[in-house]
Amino acid sequence: MPALPERARKADFDIGGTDAAEVPRAMLERATPRAVREHIRAGRWRGHTKRLAIGFHQANVIIVRREHAFDFMRFCMRNRTALPLLDVTDPGSPAPERAAPGADLRTDVGDYSIFRNGRFAERVPDLNALWRTDHVAFLTGCSISLARPLQEAGVDLPHVSKDAAPAPAMFITNRQCTPAGIFFGPLVVGMKVVPNETVVAMTAVTSRHPDCHGAPVHIGDPAALGIDNIEAPDWGKAKAPPPGHTAMFWACGLTAQTAAMAAGIPEMITQTVGRMFVTDLPVLAAL
Repeated sequence: MPALPERARKADFDIGGTDAAEVPRAMLERATPRAVREHIRAGRWRGHTKRLAIGFHQANVIIVRREHAFDFMRFCMRNRTALPLLDVTDPGSPAPERAAPGADLRTDVGDYSIFRNGRFAERVPDLNALWRTDHVAFLTGCSISLARPLQEAGVDLPHVSKDAAPAPAMFITNRQCTPAGIFFGPLVVGMKVVPNETVVAMTAVTSRHPDCHGAPVHIGDPAALGIDNIEAPDWGKAKAPPPGHTAMFWACGLTAQTAAMAAGIPEMITQTVGRMFVTDLPVLAAL
């Protein structure tokens, strides 16, 4: 596994956790994206957003200062598999006008991770006290949005369908992203272990959604990605695939965090893993 600078090793925050909620998940699964955001903004939902407003895009949120925004936009454009852009805000505006008009990125995620000078610094429930007039927010696609297409294809992924199932394990690979300005670093991938008979369907469904990372970047032996021990991921927990199962790997939005850590920029703010921003963009719509 390629070594990042010590300051850039994995952040010390969890990717699981229980749902902190005053409303049942089942109700939010059927809710509109706007309603889900309103519950999050009011503090009535703080948990994992899987299956909420099912059928709409859930996005990674990456916020940088204006001086780094152009470089980061170029980094996204050059590494679209990991960072497929859904929207970019105007400097100082917390409103993603294309993805969710009327939303507020300072409050509508509910759990934010702050990185300063290449290190994880803290988690906060909102950005009201931290928002700056030079902040630019980027929304990038995520595979968690594919709950409905996978369900319709008859593919069951426990980390999506089961409330208590842990999030997929994520690994820093030996594949380097195409650099842009100050941003560089290795590709991060998420692993899903699936029954052998599901591999073709998983590949087919995800390939139709490049805005959600698209097709897997690798199937099979993790050593090809520089992963020496599949049971020691950089984020999350994992076990070696049991007989009759295959490990599949997709590009992951955590690539943005490793790039910020490697560059050591003064500040990057992201949603905490698994607590995504729910947009108004239908998954099946052409983006």
